[in-house]
Order: sequence, then structure tokens, then C-alpha cells
Amino acid sequence: MFDKELAYDLVLLICENLEVVQRRTKGIKTYDDFVSTENGMILLDSTCMKLAAVGESIKNLDKITNRELLYLFPNIQWKQVMGMRDIIVHHYFDIDAEVIYKTIKEDLPPLINELYKIKNNLQP
Repeated sequence: MFDKELAYDLVLLICENLEVVQRRTKGIKTYDDFVSTENGMILLDSTCMKLAAVGESIKNLDKITNRELLYLFPNIQWKQVMGMRDIIVHHYFDIDAEVIYKTIKEDLPPLINELYKIKNNLQP
């Protein structure tokens, strides 16, 4: 068995950071909005940092739950979420703004929904 309180706190932290990403990028309407201005590039950089931290935190969540939790929520491809972290960290200069844009707009909403299901499942 794993520490449900620790897992709950980590899921809550992940959700909060994903919501920050959504809030900060709500004005981004196309991937070009990231690369066409200096402020857009700064936003892209900070967004990538948050996404890398989320990927690392999900790796940690999987580890501290002895790989017993995430597989119960198969609607998300968890390996891809964790892999995004690796791509951002290890191939930072090759990051594609279009992929980041698509991730934010298409992949984050279902990820956040699933994380809230996990949070509710862990709630003390």
C-alpha cells in the first residue's frame, strides 16, 4: 500500500500547476502566438518549464504509489505525459511550439479532468 495523503498532495500540486498553464496561455490562439513575439517566447519557455515539472511529478506519483494508481485511470496515456517531460528537458532547443500549443489546447483538459478523478479517489 502507498501513502494516500502524499499522493493526494502531489496530485493537487499537479492540478494547480496545470491550471496555471491554462490560465497563462488562454490568450494564445495559435502556436504562432508563442513564436511571433518576445513575450510569446517567454510564455513558451515558462509553459515548457511547468509541463516538464508536471511530467516529473507524474513520474514521482507513479513511483510513490508503487505503480498501483495510474493504471486504474487508463483514459490518459501516462507514459506520453511522462515522456513529454523528457523531450522538453533533453531536447529543449528542438521544442516545437505547435506541439506545445496542441498539448495545451487538446491534451490538458482531459488530463486535468482525470487528475481530479484521481484526487477524489485519494481524498481522505
